[in-house]
Amino acid sequence: MEIRVLRYFLTVAREENITKAAEVLHITQPTLSRQLAQLENTLGVQLFIRGTRKIVLTNEGMLMRRRAEEILELVDKTERELIEQDEELEGVVVIGCGDLKAVQILPEIIRNFREIYPKVTFDLYTATADHVKDRMDRGLIDIGLLLEPINMDKYDFIRLNQKERWVVSMHPDAPLAKKDYVTAEDLAGVPLMMPHRLNVQSELASWFGDSYEKLNVIFKINLPANGSVMVYHRLAYALTVTGSIEFWDNDKLVYRPLFPELTATSALAWKRHQPFGRAVEKFIEYLKVHI
Repeated sequence: MEIRVLRYFLTVAREENITKAAEVLHITQPTLSRQLAQLENTLGVQLFIRGTRKIVLTNEGMLMRRRAEEILELVDKTERELIEQDEELEGVVVIGCGDLKAVQILPEIIRNFREIYPKVTFDLYTATADHVKDRMDRGLIDIGLLLEPINMDKYDFIRLNQKERWVVSMHPDAPLAKKDYVTAEDLAGVPLMMPHRLNVQSELASWFGDSYEKLNVIFKINLPANGSVMVYHRLAYALTVTGSIEFWDNDKLVYRPLFPELTATSALAWKRHQPFGRAVEKFIEYLKVHI
């Protein structure tokens, strides 16, 4: 399976039309059709359902699209790393992070690093720690800012002093907004949003104790952004770390800390024994000295 053919496949998947895709790729329609047919023959599956006006991906085609995007992202990243020059360092550092308060350490670090290496740029990828770690394992993310608890056996890391505080976000008119803090008893029976991550749920279950069985969980969310829409419309209260909450509009959403206080740590991590491009290596060296 050639990289060139994967690019052809993704172009057709995006355009949903052979003729348009051929124009984008600057090749003839018969050539493109032949390449796609050969790809399907090689894989032994049908990737497209060919309609009169529109091409639709089969289930196998949708899986192929996800994997092709990952492969080409890794190929492009590898090509960038191989052309980096030590004398005038260039490259891209990919950082994966959750919606964490600890993200606030990054602007100063990145600003100071770019004063030394102004041609290095950064990609920020926002996701949960489990998803970031999975992409780190596949070489798609260089450095992860991860909310613990998480298994760090395969990683080198710097644990941060910044504490992530668990809070409950809510509409300003919600009854619990009148309180200075929220207890486990306050949350018994009220509609709640919980994080998707199982190990985080375990941490919360320990904090709730016997009250955990009384929770009325109607949503599970991976990141608080879309959950905040539900909170604003009074569908539920959301259990979350502070993260970027302090930047939200207090006229629309507010938060109250849990009592007793519940905190978590976070860490900057990278895959042990992973070959990195020079830009990433230099950035990791910088982190080790300046954090």
